[in-house]
This record gives sequence, structure tokens and C-alpha cells, in this order.
Amino acid sequence: MTWVTHLQMLLLATKKMGLLLFLTVLQCAISSVNTYSVSNPNVVLLIADDLGIGDLGCYGNRTLRTPHIDRLAKEGVTLTQHIAASPLCTPSRAAFLTGRYPIRSGMAAFSRVGVFLFSASSGGLPSEEITFSKLLKQRGYATALIGKWHLGMNCESNNDFCHHPLSHGFDYFYGLTVTNLRDCKPGQGSVFLKGVQMYLVILIQILGVTAVSLAVVHYVSFFKVPFEALGFCLLITCISLAVLIFFFYHFRHLNCFLMRDHQIIQQPLSYENLTQRLTTEAVRFIERNHNAPFLLVLSYLHVHTALYASKMFRGKSRHGLYGDAVEEMDWSVGMLILGQILDVLENYNLSNRSLVYFSSDQGAHIEEISSSGEVHGGCNGIYKGGKSTNWEGGIRVPGLLRWPGVIHAGTYIDDPTSNMDIFPTIVKLAGAQLPYDRIIDGHDLMPLLQGKVIRSKHEFLFHYCNAYLNAVRWHPRNSESVWKVFFFTPNFTPEDSSGCYDSHVCFCYGGFITQHDPPLLFDLSRDPEEKVPLTPETENRFYEILSVIQLAVENHTRSLQAVSDQLSWNNLVWKPWLQLCCSSFFQFCYCDYDSENSLPEVHSG
Repeated sequence: MTWVTHLQMLLLATKKMGLLLFLTVLQCAISSVNTYSVSNPNVVLLIADDLGIGDLGCYGNRTLRTPHIDRLAKEGVTLTQHIAASPLCTPSRAAFLTGRYPIRSGMAAFSRVGVFLFSASSGGLPSEEITFSKLLKQRGYATALIGKWHLGMNCESNNDFCHHPLSHGFDYFYGLTVTNLRDCKPGQGSVFLKGVQMYLVILIQILGVTAVSLAVVHYVSFFKVPFEALGFCLLITCISLAVLIFFFYHFRHLNCFLMRDHQIIQQPLSYENLTQRLTTEAVRFIERNHNAPFLLVLSYLHVHTALYASKMFRGKSRHGLYGDAVEEMDWSVGMLILGQILDVLENYNLSNRSLVYFSSDQGAHIEEISSSGEVHGGCNGIYKGGKSTNWEGGIRVPGLLRWPGVIHAGTYIDDPTSNMDIFPTIVKLAGAQLPYDRIIDGHDLMPLLQGKVIRSKHEFLFHYCNAYLNAVRWHPRNSESVWKVFFFTPNFTPEDSSGCYDSHVCFCYGGFITQHDPPLLFDLSRDPEEKVPLTPETENRFYEILSVIQLAVENHTRSLQAVSDQLSWNNLVWKPWLQLCCSSFFQFCYCDYDSENSLPEVHSG
């Protein structure tokens, strides 16, 4: 072998080693890119209010125009069995933020009222609860909540802000601490008037009978009642009635206001260009923080009543003011005057580094009908019931996730998932540790979204009506069936309807429900409309299924710990010393510091 041959062999070996080294470096680079692409992403969470799953084109609606929301579905994953942890706003949002059933945090009511109604209530999301915003903030994320909060504000004084968004991990807040109500918009009626009138009449009757009885007893000399005592009782009664009348007459000023961080900037709330203002705040937040990871929760007021829409959307849909509001919200998901939220992400090269999620806090409120008879509630598709019930129409909500390059576009996932799953999903993506001192009921969605697994980790989901266990869903590991049992169901009024129209919402106890023994059993894989309950004659595993579910209920119940009831009557009632007012009561709590955010006219196209 000549020296030339040796040299040729040496050069060949060097080339092979160089190629091997190059491939190794390339593999490491690719690995590092993949690792980077699925860690520390920006997170944009878009939450509608009372939106029905049947209101969107990507879920089958053919008469409402929702092209921007449909774009999320086309470019991402559509969850077809995405379940809200509660069919009411306050508990559902508590579960969403904490990844835990609301019963664990005291955010599920034992009373009739299951949500906060007043800005000066003392209940709210407890400070010891860990939200995903807290954990992402600790990881260096800029965090913002824009829109509706509905999880309380103060505890003992009107400036302790113990339940405020800024006390739960958000750096920035622009929105409402309570919720959008008919009482907030003149001419839209009242959610309180009917009930208040009934109770006021009863109270006045009781006081009248008491006063007359005491006077009669006094004058027949059965026993003497001091006139001072009668006068004192009359004074207390008059003061109480005056306070009630003042409160409900000024409800809009006292409860419907817009805040930036801890400051009221508009009291009462103006609906003029409101969706544009919320969208502007969202885009500005992204623009301020595009160089670092951020968490944005844009929590729409649409489509909770009072319904509203800006001039360019009013009267343009085929479904009245409700349809106008849905189409304006779709515009917000996509567009702000000259740009788009999704395009803002693309303009800053953030799309491939941003997880976008769209959902609703619960199903459509089908009982919402205006005083003129116009339908102000949405569509839950083929599903029975709506908001305030655990029929599928109340808890099966839109679930769309988009993350180009990480999540496969145009994918449908039919397995049960929950809005509680967002907590562990984004916490893990941000590189934070899940809390080890408490039960987290949600599961990381990424393996399912990326196709690494084909089954959801949710074998059981527990459906609460306020604090009462109402129903259980069971998806066995070795079966396509999704069993669902009801221990009680709401009594619809009228009986042949699909909602509780007489009481505006369905309630969870007493004469408002019918108990079932044995429980009602459905197989949602065959009967998603929950039309025909199964029986031992139609399902030979009937009692076996009930037995498995009962065991799961016992295990779940043992995992619950006693906590303070944040929705007790004491925590729900209006407390004047907690009332925020941007001016003074003599000026009827009026101010408007948000006028500088007035926007030019927008176009819906």
C-alpha cells in the first residue's frame, strides 16, 4: 500500500468524521429548536361569556359569521367534548384559573345564588389559591387580565383588594370586577326587580302586620308597648327600606364600573365602543411585551346580557342583537381597526411562539328573553339545556387551540377535556412546577394536542350544581362509551321546555329539582342529546356502571377538604363599607377617565 493510498484513506476518514460531526451538531440544533418551540411560549386565552357551542361556524352554525374564530379551528385543534367545570360564571372561572373543582376553593355555593352580584361583597377567590397567572409571573411572564373578572374584590375594607386580579398574579388589569348585567345598561330591564318586588311586598306585609298587632295589644292593655320602642322599630324599618331603594335605584353606579388596576376609570360603565376598548388594551399589552414571554387573558363581556354592539355591527347579523354581539366578538378575535390580534402576533414573529386558546365559561343562557320578546340567549346546538344546568348544553363549550408548528392544524379531538386542563398545560409549558400541596383536577393537554396519546387522562369528570354533586361522566379506558349519570335534574318551567324560564335560571335543591334513585344513565357516545335514559332492560351493564361510578364518587368525596364558603349569604350581600366610588356618594359615584381611549369609527369587514 503506497503513501498515496494511505493519504486517500485518511482524507476519506476525515470526511466521514466531519460529516458525522456535522450531523451531530445539526441534530443538537434541531433538538434545541424543538425544545425552545414548546417551552416558555406566549399564552393568549380568549374567554367568551355565555356563548353557546352552536353559535360558531366551526361547530356547525351556518347563519352567524365567525370567520376569525373559525380560523383558530382551521389552524389548530378543535375539542368537541370540552367541558366547563361549572355551568355558572363565578365557579367556572375559579376552576379555570386554579385547575381545581370550585368546591375545593369554596367557590361553589350552598345557597340559591351561585355567583357574585355586587362589587361590595366580601367573598372571592381565596388568596391561598394558586392561579396559573401567579406561577407564570414567577417565571418572568408579563401577565394581564382584560375584561371580566367576577371573582371578588375586597375582604374587610374598600382598598384591601384581597380578591382583585392584581392579588392573583396579574400585573395589569383593565375591566370589570363583577359582571355585565341587564341592570348595568339603561332600558335593558333588571335581573333583580321581580325578586326584589316579591320580597319587598312580603317584608312590608310582615312589618305592617307586626306594627298593627303591637298597636292593638297596646291599646287593649294586654301589655304596654313603649312608644319609644314602636318609634325605634319604625325608624329602623324606614332606614332599611331607604337603603334598599337607594341601592337598587343606583345599582348601575355602584356595581357597573370599569377599572384600570386598582383605580376606577369609568363609573358607571359606558358601553360605547366597549369591545374596541378591550381589544385595544389587549393589542397594546402584546405590543409592550413582545420581547418577553407574556400571558394575556382577554375575558369578553360578550354575550352575557345586557347585550350590546357598536354601531358598525348593530343590526347586521341574522340573529338580532345577540348575533350582532357574537359577530363583534369574532371581529375582536381577529381585528382592531387596521390590524388583527392574530396578525399582531405575526407582525412581531410571535405566532410560532404563542399558544392561543378560545372557549366560553359555560353554555348559552337560553332563558334570556328581552322585555320585548327578542331572544337574547344563544344556541347550544343539539345539546339539551343551557347555563345553570349540567345537561350537555350547559357545560359542553367551544375549545379551540392554535399553535403553528407545534399543534397539528385541522385536528379534531373527541375525548373529554376540561377548562381546568389549561392550568397544568400552560404551567408546564412555562417551566413552572405544579403545586404539590393540593389536588390539581386538570391534566396537561399537550400530549393529546400533539398526538402523542389518543386518550384523555380524564376517566371521570364530576359535575356540580353549585356545591351539590349533580352528575358524573365516565369514559372507560377500554371503551368508546361515555357514560353520564344524573343524581338529580332541574325541573324545567314550563314542563315541555328545555329551561327554567319562570325563574330565569335553574336552581339546585328543594322543589326546583327531581331526585333520581337509581340515577339517570346516558351513553353520550350514542345519545349526545340526552334524550332517552338507559334502563336495566336496555343496558345489561346498568348496575355495574352505576357501581363503578359510585365508587369514583366516594373516592372523590374523600379527597375534599372543608374550606370557607366564599358564596355564603354573608359573603354575597352588599356591604356599604366595601363600596368603591370614584367621586362621592353625593356626586352619585360618577367619573369618566377613560375618554382618552375613545376610538375612531371601525369597519366590520
